[in-house]
Amino acid sequence: QVQLVESGGGLVQAGGSLRLSCAASGRTFSSYAMAWFRQAPGKEREFVSGITWSGFNTRYTDSVKGRFTISRDNAKNTVYLQMNSLKPEDTAVYYCAADASHFQRLISTSAPMYDYWGQGTQVTVSS
Repeated sequence: QVQLVESGGGLVQAGGSLRLSCAASGRTFSSYAMAWFRQAPGKEREFVSGITWSGFNTRYTDSVKGRFTISRDNAKNTVYLQMNSLKPEDTAVYYCAADASHFQRLISTSAPMYDYWGQGTQVTVSS
């Protein structure tokens, strides 16, 4: 069983930055692909960014390319999402997710493909 705990959300003005962290329990974290999803009120949960177990490959949804950066530190069992140039439309609850397919080379954008989820952290961007 893997537990994921997100932190780093908050209220920020448009153009500002936040860094989300997702701390994972368990010894198998380093073999999991990880992703960030978000869900705004009244909308479906959407893929934001993902990273393979090695950290070599990343993937972003078009709306955050060039503004968000995903990274991971397997020694610390933590994945990060650096969010710059935030926009009001980035406002959502952000969730960390783990794909328990060991050493998966592909990054899925589909939420059902992920096995473990955190409780979410709220990000609010004011205009």
